[in-house]
Amino acid sequence: MIFELFKTFFRIGLFTLGGGYAMIPMIEAEVVDKHKWIGKDEFLDLIAIAQSCPGVFAVNMSTFIGYKLRKVPGAIFTTLGTALPSFIIILVVAMFFKQIEHIAWVQAMFRGIRPAVVALIAVPTFTLAKQAGITLVNCWIPIGSALLIWLMGVNPIYIILAAGLGGYLYGLFIDNS
Repeated sequence: MIFELFKTFFRIGLFTLGGGYAMIPMIEAEVVDKHKWIGKDEFLDLIAIAQSCPGVFAVNMSTFIGYKLRKVPGAIFTTLGTALPSFIIILVVAMFFKQIEHIAWVQAMFRGIRPAVVALIAVPTFTLAKQAGITLVNCWIPIGSALLIWLMGVNPIYIILAAGLGGYLYGLFIDNS
């Protein structure tokens, strides 16, 4: 199974543009839907944990999944599977980029990739929002948080701390279920 983990995460790393958040649908499709290694609720929990840990999101996700399934060897193989394709691709691009960056079709290709990457990040964001229970009633929380960070320059750490405190107080005083 360790080599299956490596192969799965290598394929995810190889065919996903746009970083860790763009990998979420592919990771979910492979790990939850196809292989059924973990459940949907646990996957959502792993996303939250991976986001709150320092480091590269996709690597954190793959490490947690690998560790859950096969402890340290699983974590090592899933991490390598996720990171190796990007490392190889960036290494090759870096070796030749100065020689090709002025070519018109290369510049056009990079301009075309940008909007696709935004879409690749937007889709999992909306999917996660739906899975996290964000509705029209409480959508002001992520929107307000984003605006505070973007327009007012509020440190994201303060937003996270305030959200954690708010969730704790909500659970303590309001949600008695």
